[in-house]
Amino acid sequence: MEWLQYPLAFLLLLGVIVVFHEFGHFIVARRSGVHVVRFSVGFGRPLLRWSDRHGTEFVLAAIPFGGYVQMYDDRDPVVNAEAVEGSVPKDALGYTHLSPLWRIAISLAGPIANFILAIAIYAALFMAGTLQFTPTFSGAEPGSVLAQTDVTAPFEVVSVDGASVQNYQDIAMGLGDRLGESGDIVLGIVDLASNRSSDVSLPITNWHQGVGEPDLFGSLGLRPMRPSVVGQVVEGSAAARAGLQSGDWIVGVDGEPVSQWTDWVSYIVNSPDRELLFEVRREGRTLFIRVVPEAFTVDDGSTIGRLGVAPVREKVQYGVFKAIQLGAVKTWDMTVMTLSMMKKMIVGSVSAENLVGPVGIVKIAGDSVRVGWQFFLNIMALMSVSLGVLNLLPIPMLDGGHVVFTTLEMLRGKPLSERLQMSVMQIGILLLGAVMIFVTYNDLARLL
Repeated sequence: MEWLQYPLAFLLLLGVIVVFHEFGHFIVARRSGVHVVRFSVGFGRPLLRWSDRHGTEFVLAAIPFGGYVQMYDDRDPVVNAEAVEGSVPKDALGYTHLSPLWRIAISLAGPIANFILAIAIYAALFMAGTLQFTPTFSGAEPGSVLAQTDVTAPFEVVSVDGASVQNYQDIAMGLGDRLGESGDIVLGIVDLASNRSSDVSLPITNWHQGVGEPDLFGSLGLRPMRPSVVGQVVEGSAAARAGLQSGDWIVGVDGEPVSQWTDWVSYIVNSPDRELLFEVRREGRTLFIRVVPEAFTVDDGSTIGRLGVAPVREKVQYGVFKAIQLGAVKTWDMTVMTLSMMKKMIVGSVSAENLVGPVGIVKIAGDSVRVGWQFFLNIMALMSVSLGVLNLLPIPMLDGGHVVFTTLEMLRGKPLSERLQMSVMQIGILLLGAVMIFVTYNDLARLL
């Protein structure tokens, strides 16, 4: 029944984002005094409905791809018919009677609610804290851009183009911001062997222009690795008895060089009750330590060696006020990145194949749940930012289009003709329909 997690995760992801978006419109509409006829999550046939004391109908509909807030408009014959039936108060204020500023505020409230949701999610994640691995990489991939530099030993990346990074995700975001560009990507690195810091310039030309799902790390020659550095020693374990300490870097076992955590663990697992000689670097000195991994029987009955160590991991956690500040900064960064990617897609420097539609969101939501709740919430925050930015675009049918219409009305002193508005709306519907078809095709092409 694991397949159920995909639609359920999708409904949770999109449901939360849509509810917050529409609630932004709803709460400002209520403040303006206009009567809200319906608050709908989803489109099509209602599955559930109920009304509050103000006469607003709340609906959960069958098609879960969005939602809407319907406000009373005395020019609308359908709504007027409802008013005659008594579902709309006789003294209800119509949307067109609101001042232009109130109408602009209602339009902007939805995207703003999405940004507030993203800030809240990011702040919660910063307060909960995350276990992070140091972003370390092995020597350059032969023939790569990195191989043309002097970098040879394992290293840690501490900055991308001058911006500090703490984990692999930060590095990916920094590199992603350079898609389609030419010039130099400047990495700040620390050599793990010598502990020396330096900057490395990696030249790029139209980097991944027109490429769908680019390999950001591999194309530069960056090979993520987890070094064989002791992060934690279990008290009373074989490692503790032998004298291993947190921060020890294991560079050799029985005369054979090792650099990655998995290589070292392989020696330990395959050597129960057998003495191993570790070559250890500690605070600039080289030590040789003899260790006998303990024999341990696993569930399948086989015996493996166990040492009692864990890799280097750091829990990054913040207080409430700092977390809110960082959440706002993160939301701003994601907004700028989203706008930058949209611009690059329009000019063709980034492939439009990277756009994701409903099918792709279903897969992303389900996969993120399998990774963990923190990853799922990260995806939710990013999707919320994306929805907020998308709705601010000056496209008819979107909130940004309504803001443009209302602004033109303020400048002209009167509304645009209904015929012109309907014509532009039809163009907007066709444009959004074409985009939906395209992104769905992208999703299916990726799956197949």
